[in-house]
Amino acid sequence: MKARVMEKNFFYSLLILVGILCSVVFWPFLTTLIVSISLSVVLYPIYTFFNNKVTNNTPWLSSLLTIVCFVIVLGVPAFFIGGMVFDQAQELYATFTSHGGSQPYIAQLSTTLSKVVPIEMVSGLEEKLANAVTSLSKNVATIFTSTISTLLGFLLVLLSLFYFLKDGHHWRGTLMEISPLSDEYDEKILTKLSRAVNGVMKGYLLIALVQGLLMGVGLWIFGVPNPALWGIFAGIASMVPSVGTALVALPAIGYLALVGDTFGMVGLSLWALVLVGTIDNILNPVVVGKKIDLHPLIILFSVLGGISLMGAVGVLIGPLLVSLLYTLLTIYKEHFKL
Repeated sequence: MKARVMEKNFFYSLLILVGILCSVVFWPFLTTLIVSISLSVVLYPIYTFFNNKVTNNTPWLSSLLTIVCFVIVLGVPAFFIGGMVFDQAQELYATFTSHGGSQPYIAQLSTTLSKVVPIEMVSGLEEKLANAVTSLSKNVATIFTSTISTLLGFLLVLLSLFYFLKDGHHWRGTLMEISPLSDEYDEKILTKLSRAVNGVMKGYLLIALVQGLLMGVGLWIFGVPNPALWGIFAGIASMVPSVGTALVALPAIGYLALVGDTFGMVGLSLWALVLVGTIDNILNPVVVGKKIDLHPLIILFSVLGGISLMGAVGVLIGPLLVSLLYTLLTIYKEHFKL
């Protein structure tokens, strides 16, 4: 009996140790795995359609077709938008180099700003902006390397997504077999997490669409060239935590300042800050909260807390953890509370 207890203790200790070591091995790819699993949950209905209606129950082909559709829907617009942005960036660079570099534009921006804000706020602006432009020029190689790294990460996500779609239902069954909870509880937890993933990802896509549309309208109203293009880019940028549509709004405001359009500069600033900036805080808790049955305030803090702790992937992690806690508390209330 004593030997049996020692055997069990040794086994559980070994299991915990190996589990910790495996967690360390997989930790660098945590973001990739979370994004892949989340995408597999969202795209699973498409995979099911292909598997039942098109490929005659051929999982690998259904998974491949799902990924091809995903890449076309996501990649083709990104390719054309990226091409247009690259062309306009080249034009901007050519304009800078053919007119004595960035100094004349920086000086003009400083002069324009001094007319609408206190002089103390723009003192030394020329030097700071010149240093920023110089630093950006020196780090082009770093930016390029980061882009390549992002592309490789995206390819790794697609590879993981292929297997999660193809084998996900088998892994789900294995997880339920290993779990000491009853199948009823496991099903509740997994269903709740699935709804949370769908709510967060689809909710953020809706918010990105609204913010991109509002930014495009604002750019058109205040006379910024190519408002449709930059509106689409703003929608994509809105999914970048902590930065969002400012990636488009700030350069557009700077452009209006350079051309001397003070009314447009102030108007677009207010439009971006008051309308575009606040719509995220209004829609996010409401849209996401409705899909996962949590109070909007809890959703808001879970998203902000997730981002502050884990960066971009925290947008998913925060609501998922809160949703899991809510499900466990519900199970406790219904089945374990004395």
